[in-house]
Amino acid sequence: MLNREAYEEREKQMLAPYAQLSLTSLGRLHKEDECVFRSCFQRDLDRIVHSTAFRRLEYKTQVFINHEGDYYRTRLTHSIEVSQIARSLARALRLNEDLAQTIALAHDLGHTPFGHAGEAAMNVLMEDAGGFEHNKQSFKVVTQLEERYPNFPGLNLSFEVLEGILKHQSEYDKPDDSNELKRVGYPTLEAQIVNFADEIAYMNHDLDDGLQYGMLTFDALKDVTLWQETFSEIQKNIPNAPDKVKRFRTISRLIHKMVDDLQRESLKNIHDKKIKTLEDVRAKGKWLICLSESVQKKTAELKKFLFQNMYCHWRVERMSEKSKRIITELFNAYLANPRILPDEFHNRIKKDKETKRHICDYIAGMTDRFALQEHKKLFDPEERV
Repeated sequence: MLNREAYEEREKQMLAPYAQLSLTSLGRLHKEDECVFRSCFQRDLDRIVHSTAFRRLEYKTQVFINHEGDYYRTRLTHSIEVSQIARSLARALRLNEDLAQTIALAHDLGHTPFGHAGEAAMNVLMEDAGGFEHNKQSFKVVTQLEERYPNFPGLNLSFEVLEGILKHQSEYDKPDDSNELKRVGYPTLEAQIVNFADEIAYMNHDLDDGLQYGMLTFDALKDVTLWQETFSEIQKNIPNAPDKVKRFRTISRLIHKMVDDLQRESLKNIHDKKIKTLEDVRAKGKWLICLSESVQKKTAELKKFLFQNMYCHWRVERMSEKSKRIITELFNAYLANPRILPDEFHNRIKKDKETKRHICDYIAGMTDRFALQEHKKLFDPEERV
């Protein structure tokens, strides 16, 4: 049997000297006996997969409201795609796959319903009560809001997983310098990988979703360098294939190109900065994991195109306005009469008087469809409560 000790020994033999080993984790806030057969990060991964917040990601959306269509990515499918890319990158760079995959699966647990529109609305509503930022909310979910153990709140995850969640950065994630964790320097390379795996995943699946539903076209994308370079290769190789197949193959090839570039540039950075140990990562680890300058320019062009042609598309704008209105009206209704909240949240308000924060926690935990149903119950006179 490959028990935990044998697995930890295998990590020491196989992983790069600057990887985060399970054996050298900084541990958990609440002391627990080690698992017989799982490393600490494997155990954390299992805890996330079995959490309530993770299951709810199935009905939380990225750009589109859940009922708009079955093909659109949800937070769950997005998290799985990020996990797949992060795992592949970690394997290629000889980093800790378990840690990278765990951070990836947990990175969106704190998102509100209705994607970024929901988060923007919540941040405005919480402006005078500390604001709202989904990385901090993800951290709160796994350290406080999940209730599964008798001796501590949350999931009691390893320090490195919590660090990866709290310090997650991407185009839409800009965490501040939080004091939630002790400062140990720059995040692990495994955590840095997830930042880029997230961006690679959302750029490509938003392209796919936009093309699938007609908001984007091949013709509109012809002036986007990275897309056109890749699409031309596919067109040359399979000129007679259906457009759907060409779309799938182009998206797949785009992901491959970005991942390959990220691997090569990151290894170059690790070599140039003379990174030999995990301590070197902590001390000199800023932007060790990154894309090359040329690919960064091309992805910036692609992001700009997506913003102008998809995220600002009239259908998306309509859904965003609808989402903000629903969250705002729910929040204000609960604020006006907290007694209409479930007993669990009403009792928390009675205990510490942090009314807005508890309302925020309740709404942030909703799925798209639950928020829509709740809005109907509160505002449609004919809907049963």
